[in-house]
Amino acid sequence: MRVLFAGLSEKSHLFSMVPLAWALTAAGHEVRMANAPALTDIVTGTGLVAAPVGRDHALHQAMKLAPESQDQDVANWSRLGPGEVDWPALRERYEVSVPYGFALYNEPVLDEMTALAKSWQPHLVIRDPLCYAGAIAARACDAVHVRLLWCADVYGRARQTYLGLMNQLPPAERVDPLADWLDERGAPFGVSCDEELLHGQYTLDTLPPSLRPPTTLRSLSMRYVPYNGDAVWWPWLREAPKRPRVCLTLGTSNTEAYGGDYVSVPDLLGALAALDIEVVAALLPQQRKALADIPANVRAVDGVALHTLLPSCSAVIHHGGWGTYATALINAVPQLALSTNVADQEWRGRSLERAGAGIFAHHSEVTADLVLRHTLQILDDPGFASAAQRLRDESAAMPSPRDMVATLEQLVAER
Repeated sequence: MRVLFAGLSEKSHLFSMVPLAWALTAAGHEVRMANAPALTDIVTGTGLVAAPVGRDHALHQAMKLAPESQDQDVANWSRLGPGEVDWPALRERYEVSVPYGFALYNEPVLDEMTALAKSWQPHLVIRDPLCYAGAIAARACDAVHVRLLWCADVYGRARQTYLGLMNQLPPAERVDPLADWLDERGAPFGVSCDEELLHGQYTLDTLPPSLRPPTTLRSLSMRYVPYNGDAVWWPWLREAPKRPRVCLTLGTSNTEAYGGDYVSVPDLLGALAALDIEVVAALLPQQRKALADIPANVRAVDGVALHTLLPSCSAVIHHGGWGTYATALINAVPQLALSTNVADQEWRGRSLERAGAGIFAHHSEVTADLVLRHTLQILDDPGFASAAQRLRDESAAMPSPRDMVATLEQLVAER
């Protein structure tokens, strides 16, 4: 069968698609990765076939001009369940997010992505949850349409809350910016918005069920498999650490999209210097070069793939990003997330806390004392490791991407 992956133009989002795309390719299916031109070399570097469409978005320029936007209420999708938000606040989310977020990502690729789907006629479209261009493309070519999550499904949860609140209003007061935008953009292709268009016929969820938001959508569980790009298993990683090893990483997204990190690497390393642990600071080259003094218990490295490092760690301190969070989860590593509230990051951090496998702190609260105290708490309390192991086992029981291929084949065959 022909399978079109419709991605959002962010490297971290693409990486979450790679293992399933590999699995489908290895099973003999034709796979194409539709994305904006800027990701073409990154796609081909994964060994997959790129299908560049449209033009690149300019959203990162706006993010660099307003890095504080990560902490605006309208950027936080974690507290939007029933009873957590009122109609004006949730309506504002869509009134802001549609033109200044969703449209900026999707408009540059929508027409060409849909034209590609209509000409190539894939049997299956697998899309990023925020790639609404992929939703229109799937409907336009009548393909089976599946969302592949890189997040907790806070967007599906928010939408269900929105419909519930809107239906309580008199018809004259009901507005739906998301549906109105998709109706307008889908009209040239004979596509109109409905809930199946927004959520797909199925949702592939890689979070363990105990960490997911409630949903009524048709969900399929698939185990998270990390892809970190180029990876080397360095000699020092092949030996068991002599002291508890703690990974510090702030990922790449804040630096690449927002122009910098929200917490200070030197301050964090200084806070950890007093502990009898080995700290591995997994950094970007520019972060590593900016370090003037490196404490004696710190190994500062760049270019280390997290899936080669985290299995040897007793804890990880990170920025809340999906790739780090999910890679730590499947390796049973307790987490200290020092994060903004953007997207689903608060939901994931708090759900990890509720499970007993980590601690979430907003970056504005971060001090040397807080980092020191929470790191010691995670290392000294065996309950964190036990809870992390339970979540790892829950993840391991889910079907792998290879297992999911047969399920997707059946969905297409039954269409």
